[in-house]
Amino acid sequence: MKKLCQLSMLLTLVLQAFWVQASLPQVDPDGKELPSLSSMLKTVNPAVVNIATFSERQNQNPLLNDPFFRRFFNIPEQSEPNRKPQKMLRGAGSGVIVDAKNGIVITNHHVIKNSDEVRVSLIDGRHYTAKVLGNDPELDVAILKIDAKNISAVNMGNSEKLEVGDFVVAIGNPFGLGQTVTTGIVSALDRTGLGIEGYENFIQTDASINPGNSGGALVNLKGELIGINTAIIAPAGGNVGIGFAIPMDMVKSSMEQIIDSGEVRRGQLGIGIQNIDVDLQIAFGLENGQQGVLVTNVREDSPADDAGLRADDIIIAIDGEKTISTGKLRSQIGKRKIGDKVKVSFLRDGKTKHLNVKIGEPLGSSGRSGSQHKLLDGTRFENNSEGDGVVLVQLERNSYAAYSGLREGDVIVGVNKRRVKSLKDFSRALEQDEDKILLRVVRGRSAFYLVLQ
Repeated sequence: MKKLCQLSMLLTLVLQAFWVQASLPQVDPDGKELPSLSSMLKTVNPAVVNIATFSERQNQNPLLNDPFFRRFFNIPEQSEPNRKPQKMLRGAGSGVIVDAKNGIVITNHHVIKNSDEVRVSLIDGRHYTAKVLGNDPELDVAILKIDAKNISAVNMGNSEKLEVGDFVVAIGNPFGLGQTVTTGIVSALDRTGLGIEGYENFIQTDASINPGNSGGALVNLKGELIGINTAIIAPAGGNVGIGFAIPMDMVKSSMEQIIDSGEVRRGQLGIGIQNIDVDLQIAFGLENGQQGVLVTNVREDSPADDAGLRADDIIIAIDGEKTISTGKLRSQIGKRKIGDKVKVSFLRDGKTKHLNVKIGEPLGSSGRSGSQHKLLDGTRFENNSEGDGVVLVQLERNSYAAYSGLREGDVIVGVNKRRVKSLKDFSRALEQDEDKILLRVVRGRSAFYLVLQ
């Protein structure tokens, strides 16, 4: 009996020692504590949610609703009763809660696009039908709101302070499986020209962004949200270590506008721009390797015109931040508010000059991210630098205009039987009819009419 008591006490001491060791951080052979992300993830994970989208479908052939069809095939009236449309799961992605008090969730526009219902599921098993406050397709951002209490939010960080080599963590909640966490570093910054979104200024990371993680969080080691995961390059159908996230400084700007007004209105300087390649460097007598953006034209009475910018100026920085491409410049201006002033640094005749330029209203009056008519949502036009008309410089792949046959590079020279010489003419002509547009289009050496309705 005495030996049994001694054995019991020894077992208790061993278990206590094991419990104490298990509760401490892991240590190396020398007894030094090893780093771990677990404490940070315990704070961030509850704010990363699963997004499920649904659309309605009829569970019967629509022809069965046609009385003639039913009578022709002698189908009894009650054999196939009318039923309400069923909801069908369309897809899944991730999202991030950034405001626990108001239930604000950020995700990607492409995650919820064309859905009739959006459901947000939390890590603790709760789920809510979300209200879509607004979308920013050009940035691929959507803002949702859920009516939920006792939820967690991620603190938003400053993506402008990121540097290549910084450690980052990608977190998603795909397919309702719960959180998935991958780690890596910032591989590159200011990635543009990928053709993924309208406004591109991506953070590139080798932290795996797996299918279903779109709309999830990219955080730094402090647990601060510095990006929204959005895309990967997968030439073989799998992750190859090249993922992209939208910087939070751009996301935050869109979110604030959507919450305030339900839409995003990006201002403009009123200039045409072009990337500088080697041939242009030589033609303009620039130093070898000089980066910047060439101003190809300045719209009359635009903010740029009022400030004194000219065609052939080469923009090299906005507010001291280098401008290395047209995509970078569009992002630098796009995240500013209309009415803000920016310091534009540029080269003119080999000398560096500076001007303060006010961000102007978007072209047209509808505020639809660059389009002037509901049938032209997802488009952006600029004055034709080679003559009369306006040039289609941006076209969303899934927009109505794209389905109707418009292509990037098309020159619009007439709208609703009115001649168009400039964006001002274009905007005025579009005001004639809200339900239909007759366009005269020049494409290459041919011209034709196109009706959008």
